[in-house]
Amino acid sequence: MKRYCLTLDLKNDPELIARYIEYHQQVWPEVIRSIRDSGILQMEIFHIHTRLFMIMEVDASFTFEKKRKMDADNPKVQEWETLMDQYQQRLPFAQTDEKWVLMEKIFEL
Repeated sequence: MKRYCLTLDLKNDPELIARYIEYHQQVWPEVIRSIRDSGILQMEIFHIHTRLFMIMEVDASFTFEKKRKMDADNPKVQEWETLMDQYQQRLPFAQTDEKWVLMEKIFEL
C-alpha cells in the first residue's frame, strides 16, 4: 500500500471555511464511490486556519492520471469540484490545472 500527502489552501473567509467543512461532513455518495473506484483505500483531510492536508492510502491500481481521467468523465464529480472551487485557494506554486499539491516526504521515524 502506498501513501500520498497533499496540501491545498482555503480562501481566508471564516464563513466559506465553515461551509467547506460542512460539505465534508456529508460528501456526496457519488464522490465517495468515485474515490473508492479510483483505488483510494483511505483518505483523511486535516484542517488548520486556511491550510488543508490530505493523506491518501491507495492500492496498486491507483495512479493520479487514472484518477484525473475518471474525475473528468464523471459529471457528478465535476459538479462537486466546481462547488468546492469557490472555497479553495490554489497555492502560489501550484500548476495551472492543479488544486491539491503533492508533498514530498522528508523524514520518517
